[in-house]
Parts: sequence; C-alpha cells; structure tokens
Amino acid sequence: MTSSLQKIEGDESVLLRVTHSNLKSFNPDIRFSLQLTVEAVKDKLWKKCGTSVNSMHLELYDELRNKIADLSDHSKLLGFYSPFDGFRLHVVDLDPASVTSGGWLEDTSLVEKYEISEEAYNKRGADTFRKYREKLTSHAPSTVEAKTPDTDMEDICANIKVGSRCEVEPGAKRGVVKFVGQAEPLGPGFWVGVQYDEPLGKHDGMVKGVRYFQCPPSHGGIVRPEKVKVGDFPERDPFEEDEI
Repeated sequence: MTSSLQKIEGDESVLLRVTHSNLKSFNPDIRFSLQLTVEAVKDKLWKKCGTSVNSMHLELYDELRNKIADLSDHSKLLGFYSPFDGFRLHVVDLDPASVTSGGWLEDTSLVEKYEISEEAYNKRGADTFRKYREKLTSHAPSTVEAKTPDTDMEDICANIKVGSRCEVEPGAKRGVVKFVGQAEPLGPGFWVGVQYDEPLGKHDGMVKGVRYFQCPPSHGGIVRPEKVKVGDFPERDPFEEDEI
C-alpha cells in the first residue's frame, strides 16, 4: 500500500496495453496518469474505442496474463490498483447494441456499398468527376502527363524515423510514425504512415489491399513527408481543454 501511495503522490504515469472485447485489432499502448480516476480512464478510452463510459467494464491483467483486479469503482484512482508498465487493461463492452459490436468498426465488407450503372452515370451530364477530368486533360495535358519522380521527397524523409512522435498538418494531429518509404499503389515518391493518438485517421494501416503498418481502426493515415513534423509532441491530455 505504501508503494501505491508514493506513486500517486509522485503524479507518475504508467504505459498499459489496451485490448477490447469486440475489437480484435485494437491493442494500442496508452499512457495513463496514476492520478486519473477510473471514470476518467474510461472517458479517455471512450474517445479511442467508441464504448461509452456507462457500458464499459475494465479489467487489469499483469504481464503473465493473471487478472489483478476489476476496476469497478469510478471514484478510485488508477494508482490504487498498482499497475506497472506492460500490464494490460481490458475493455469489456456490456452494451449488446454498441457500435463496436458485430465487427462494424473493423470489417468494411459489412457496409452496404452504393453502385450506379454505367448508363445512369453517363446520363448525369457535365457534373460528374469523369467529365471534369476529361475537361482538365484537354485544357492542361502537360500537367496530367507530368510524372512525379520515384525519389520525390526522399531528402525530407531522412529526418523522419519510424517510432518518432510527430504532428501532422492540417489539423495538428499528433501520433507516432509507423512507416516511411515508397508506396506504389498510392503514387510515386515517398510517403509517411502515422498512427494518430485519436481516431482521426481513415484506416488501420491497410490501404488499397496493402498493409503498411498495424494500428487501431480509424487511427491510421498515410501522408506526404512535407506534412509531417517530428519532435517532442506528447499525447494531448483530453482534460487540458477544460482547465482555466
């Protein structure tokens, strides 16, 4: 008990691996302050995985997969349970109608896709992307034919390393660099893959059938190097905006 109190008084933090009962590919490492209440921990997780606070049950496991405790008291501090770096925090979604159930957040094949026939598309006239592209090609063929060299932006990538914290524009989105290199299906030149701290991305690291890195659903993005700035960009505290 003494060690637990010392941790709380020191305002230390702990890095926990988080898993989810419905999201099999959701397993990020998230840093939590030991000063957070269980309710605050749930609120932080809700913003990352989609399970509401009232429908969330938390279980703490050690590195040997032994269950340490059920975090059922919202008023207790996380430090009360004496977690250590590398422990696992498991989210159990108790809502059968949750947005995380049924695989909807992970399996895009479950989403019904809208399709239009070629005949109907052609009847739309001049307001389609195809007509716009044909018009652009006819007026500026030189820009369409220009080819980006395969080494484009390679010099910028020299300072961008996998594992580095970063900030991505537009939006000053923060995260971790997970991929640096060429990605032929996306276009010539160099690209940077980022796992965002918040669900601000478009995928889980797989784009056009190619897996470039692994991250939770809606946390992945692949952008050009000039949009990425590496440095000391810690994960934002979701409660800092509430402070005056």
